[in-house]
Amino acid sequence: MPNPLVPGGSQLPEYFRQASNVLVVNDSLSIPLREFEFSFTRSPGPGGQNVNKVNTKVVLRWDVAKSKTLPDEVRQRFLLQNRTKISKSGEFLVTSHRFRDQGRNVADCLNKLRERLLLACEAPKRRINTRPTRSAKKRRLESKRRQSEKKSARRPPRLDT
Repeated sequence: MPNPLVPGGSQLPEYFRQASNVLVVNDSLSIPLREFEFSFTRSPGPGGQNVNKVNTKVVLRWDVAKSKTLPDEVRQRFLLQNRTKISKSGEFLVTSHRFRDQGRNVADCLNKLRERLLLACEAPKRRINTRPTRSAKKRRLESKRRQSEKKSARRPPRLDT
């Protein structure tokens, strides 16, 4: 069944079709496709005579700040990780012109967005502070002592009178 919101929607991968009109990121996060705005332009690159007639390049725009389905902590991580891809108006932009047809480029844009969202969904691991062991401290101090002795041996002897 073709997706009415996306041209060429019948060519979308399975995780876009599982719940119709929804981008499934993981088990706990799915975003309705109506939050995305797609625009189409002529694509650069190969395509023969067709390249000048068909708008196959896809630009996906998504207003991250206004998204109601994105949890706040994921939104903050997403904005931080992708600050170079977000316009001044707050829209996240993804483009694709990898394929010669519009539907596969739409799927490619959605896949790129999905991969970035998966990265933002992972909470950063907290660093566990570690202390050096007693033997490590001992080795470090012994090494410093040896280095000091080596350097002091290079100095000329002191003449105390």
